Amino acid sequence: MSISHHRQAIDRLDAHIVRLLNDRTKHVLAIGDIKLKAGEEVYAPHREQAVLERICQLNQGPMTNEQLRAVYREVMSSALALEKTMTIAYFGPEATFTHQAAIQRFGSSLKYLPQKTIADVFTEVSKKSADYGVVPVENSTEGVVTHTLDMFMDSDLKVVSQIVLPIQYCLAGFKTKVAISPLYVHPQALGQCRLWIQKHLPAAEIIETSSNARSAEFVARFGSRRQKPAARSIPAAVTGILAAEKYGLEILEQDIQDNANNATRFLVLGRQCSPPTGDDRTSLMLSVADKAGALHEAIAAFRRYKINMTKIESRPSKRKAWEYFFFIDCEGHAQDRKVANAIQLLGRHCNFVKVLGSYPNMD
Repeated sequence: MSISHHRQAIDRLDAHIVRLLNDRTKHVLAIGDIKLKAGEEVYAPHREQAVLERICQLNQGPMTNEQLRAVYREVMSSALALEKTMTIAYFGPEATFTHQAAIQRFGSSLKYLPQKTIADVFTEVSKKSADYGVVPVENSTEGVVTHTLDMFMDSDLKVVSQIVLPIQYCLAGFKTKVAISPLYVHPQALGQCRLWIQKHLPAAEIIETSSNARSAEFVARFGSRRQKPAARSIPAAVTGILAAEKYGLEILEQDIQDNANNATRFLVLGRQCSPPTGDDRTSLMLSVADKAGALHEAIAAFRRYKINMTKIESRPSKRKAWEYFFFIDCEGHAQDRKVANAIQLLGRHCNFVKVLGSYPNMD
């Protein structure tokens, strides 16, 4: 068949796709209207998970499941934007990994509100200036983001979803034959690319920045002044590709992270948790009495009900010397019978137990 024949077929299919997309959106808007009248949240992570799983089961190619999920992410994003003017607050300036994670979860059709601090993200969602917030909670190489955990001590917000984003760093700047120095880098990025930097840029002066986007911005400012006589060295940034593109930098080296499986987990903050899906995770915060064996006695509740704990982390309470809170992630939903029984048993052995949220166990 000729190119013309294929193009005519594509035009006919496009007409069907446009009609079907609008028909689908009408049903989404009707559901959204019902939810708003009932005082329910429009965004439903459990339903989103079910839709994405179902379309992947229906997929027979040649599109990959990842490609199909990306298409549907934007379909759902545009529908959410029509249902309600939705704002997503996130930590960091534009083009950070947190911004990228937020877009991965909510798509490009919503309004995004960058915040200078993690505390600001919590504040914006708490006072309803934003519908949801996105904050980093742990990196596979560098561990937990302690400030995020600390914020939960005094917040009533819930964890309603999680995002796991593969983290790929690049060296960005301007092509040159002179040495690279200084090197602008965020402390987390420095920790995740330390061996590469030591091997390839051992003489570079390290200047730490507040974000990966700021690293790229500082180098871009130098680029705007490059009409000066040639220097003995020029700066570069360790940053993400999104930030490098935003500030017009050249990618000098890609994938410079020390661990090829480097990933960061982000939490979506909201006010209402989703119902159980059958594949969920629950996050808890608790404190135990200051006595020998107290923590062992408390977490025995998980063993008793055969619940898998996927994470435990301690943080000082900052209210009393040598008092600690423990953050625990476990499999299951707080409404599941086994998890509910375990939480009840925890209450007998702990001074304080707080469910931070139950959410679909999706990336």
